[in-house]
Amino acid sequence: MTTLAQLMQNVADHSSLPLYQQLQRALRAAIDQRLFGPEEALPAERQLATDLSVSRITVRKAIDGLVDEGLLVRRPGSGNFINTRIEKNFAKLTSFSEDMRARGRNPRSVWLKRSEGTVSPEEALRLRLSPGAPVYRFNRIRYADDVPMCLEYATIVASCLPSLDAVQVSMYDALEQAGNRPVRALQRLSALLLNAEQATLLQAREGDAGLQVERLGFLRDGRAVEFCRSYFRGDMYDFVAELSTS
Repeated sequence: MTTLAQLMQNVADHSSLPLYQQLQRALRAAIDQRLFGPEEALPAERQLATDLSVSRITVRKAIDGLVDEGLLVRRPGSGNFINTRIEKNFAKLTSFSEDMRARGRNPRSVWLKRSEGTVSPEEALRLRLSPGAPVYRFNRIRYADDVPMCLEYATIVASCLPSLDAVQVSMYDALEQAGNRPVRALQRLSALLLNAEQATLLQAREGDAGLQVERLGFLRDGRAVEFCRSYFRGDMYDFVAELSTS
């Protein structure tokens, strides 16, 4: 709490914002600096008000704003908690690693399989390749910090990467270095229940809600480069998209 008070004082020293917005900034900074652990509860609003010498109305207004932003989640009868759910913009083509780093999380992978071979009938159809065309396959568990977020099964046209070992942390980084990063993609989202194997790998329970995302990525000249099927934990991910009438 001393550190949070110090953060709030630092904000106040350089800001003419209303008090509740100063508290919001201090809480955002505390979350970014991981003063609170994943899904950890904030101190009670009454305690925050006392420790920071502000009114409970100020505390409530600040927390309401952070709940609206998705940084906090309010659980009636339990308190206010750090929200560990990830929002993925379904309309923006970014990699898992980029999404995690943008949220201050550390992306990493555990490899299930890395292999080279020739296209399966489904891959040939999706990637518009001739039978026997060479591809690389990358199967892995994707983590944000130490939390497993999704299972990723990706097939890449072999001519778009210099070698199987070119992919280390980020597949899109490797494709970009090779001059073959997708510039557009078709994505399909569907709900499913995790089977026993998926649940074990994702540290979930069999039958838990999950999300399946299929992505087909294209180069600027229209060639398909990537076919990826991913399985996300339903309790960790939200997919959002901005809609308009134009």
